[in-house]
Amino acid sequence: MRRFLVLLPLFIFIGLALFLWRGIGQDTTSIPSPLLGKAVPEFSLTSLYDENQIMSASDLTGPALINVWATWCPTCKQEHAQLNRIARDEGVTIYGINYKDDRAKAKVWLDKYLDPYAKNVFDPNGRLGLDLGVYGAPETYLIDADGIIRYKHIGEVNEKVWQKLKAQMQALEADS
Repeated sequence: MRRFLVLLPLFIFIGLALFLWRGIGQDTTSIPSPLLGKAVPEFSLTSLYDENQIMSASDLTGPALINVWATWCPTCKQEHAQLNRIARDEGVTIYGINYKDDRAKAKVWLDKYLDPYAKNVFDPNGRLGLDLGVYGAPETYLIDADGIIRYKHIGEVNEKVWQKLKAQMQALEADS
C-alpha cells in the first residue's frame, strides 16, 4: 500500500498528460452543433437599428450566413473586413446577431467599420445566442433556403474559412 501511495503522483501525472495530449491538434472550430439540420430557433428580439422593429427567425432567410458578433470581441474586428468583402464583392447575404453588446456602441462600430449585414438582430442578454449554442463571438452559421442550419463555424471567418463556407453555400444554392 505504501508503494502505491509513493507512485500515486506519477500515475496522476501520466493520466493528466494523456488527457491533455489527446486535446492537442483537435480542431476547436468545428465543434458539432446539436442544431445542425434544424431550423434557426424561434426568437422575438428587436433590430439593432430600430428598437421598435421586432424580428424573428422568419426574417432570416437563406441561403445565407448568420454571424454572431460584438464590439467587445477582438476577433470580430479581425473578421469584419472579410465579411464586408464577402457581402460587397460576392453578394452573399449575411445576417448579424449583435451578442451581449451595447446598442449605441454597436451602431458606432458599424458606422466606423461599415455594415456587411442585411439585417442585424440585437441580442443584449444573449438569449438567442444561448438557444443557438453560442460559445462566444464570433460564430457563423450557414443556413439553407428553408432556414435550416447546415454548418457552424466557431472563430474568425478568414479567406480560408470563407472558401470552405462558399463551397457549402454553392452546394445549397444548387440544391434549391
